[in-house]
Amino acid sequence: MKFATKAIHAGQEPDPTTGAIMTPIYQTSTYWQKTPGDNKGYEYSRGTNPTRKALEDCLAALENAKFGLAFSSGMGATDAVMKLLQPGDEVITGDDLYGGSYRIFTKIFANYGIKFHFISFADPENVRNYVNENTKMIWVETPTNPTMQIVDIEAVANIAKEKNVKLVVDNTFASPYLQNPIDLGADIVMHSVTKYIGGHSDVVMGALMLNDEELYKKLWFIYNACGATPGPMDSFLVLRGIKTLHLRMKAHCENGRKVAEFLKDHPRVAKIYWPGFEDAPGHEVAKKQMRDFGGMISITLKDATLEDTFRIAGSFKVFSLAESLGGVESLINHPATMTHGSIPKEVREKVGVVDSLLRLSVGVEDIDDLLDDLKQALA
Repeated sequence: MKFATKAIHAGQEPDPTTGAIMTPIYQTSTYWQKTPGDNKGYEYSRGTNPTRKALEDCLAALENAKFGLAFSSGMGATDAVMKLLQPGDEVITGDDLYGGSYRIFTKIFANYGIKFHFISFADPENVRNYVNENTKMIWVETPTNPTMQIVDIEAVANIAKEKNVKLVVDNTFASPYLQNPIDLGADIVMHSVTKYIGGHSDVVMGALMLNDEELYKKLWFIYNACGATPGPMDSFLVLRGIKTLHLRMKAHCENGRKVAEFLKDHPRVAKIYWPGFEDAPGHEVAKKQMRDFGGMISITLKDATLEDTFRIAGSFKVFSLAESLGGVESLINHPATMTHGSIPKEVREKVGVVDSLLRLSVGVEDIDDLLDDLKQALA
């Protein structure tokens, strides 16, 4: 099946009891067993639930994977992956990273004897400088949050396989519509489903997609044992959101391009981060591994103090100043004090996350209204 057909049908069959086309919300915590252990595949909803199972099968199909696991948040999914590691293990990850990932790596798992190397992936060969006998995982975001750096997934995957290291790719910014890391050699794909996949800012959820059955069994054990699993109502809402993922992403990309072109030469903009420009770092790699360039854009304001940046961020009428991204509505975010506030100032500023940086999640509203809002806010 092509992507749009998978988004609407994968993992979902008419309900065998009633013929309902939409997957029912199985609002139950437990299931009848004929005798102990003799059941219909479901025992207790922390472990699995029919609504969630339909979602997980659909998520796997979107990433061309065999297995999917849904979690109660993107951080719940990240936490499960980190629990594959042991004290003394080492992880290579990016120097431009979502603040929540940086926080859980440095404030939680570093305390359990896991060492993290935060490096530039601009040249994939740089990975070789950090791989040693203790390296067990490479964790990559691409495009990165918030400076839209592009990582060559295939090149990093080749090194990971050569060194027998697992490669995990956070595909949140691209969505499965724009990029499929498993096809490029990744072992695990992670999503904050809250963002583009859910797409309506009404659900918090995460997901992992993968092909390796033994790795899936290990992650399922963690998923069930630790219990960061979503309920059936949230699973239903994401299934509903996925049905328009391909339509929404086309609109996000179309609007994103027009917003980026408007901002590129704006007198108030000192720098713009968007991989769709031919002169953008990583553009050729993005063109190779992505189907389009997405609706995420970051800018730094020219000669703006923190107070100036706050004033502008608060002056939008259509864009909403808020955390998160990927919903149908346009959002604006101040990473230094919001999504990346947990990263020390000297660390984040090295990669460009300065006080004058704003991150835009371009929604699917009428483009004229979005451009008019940018004009008045930046005036």
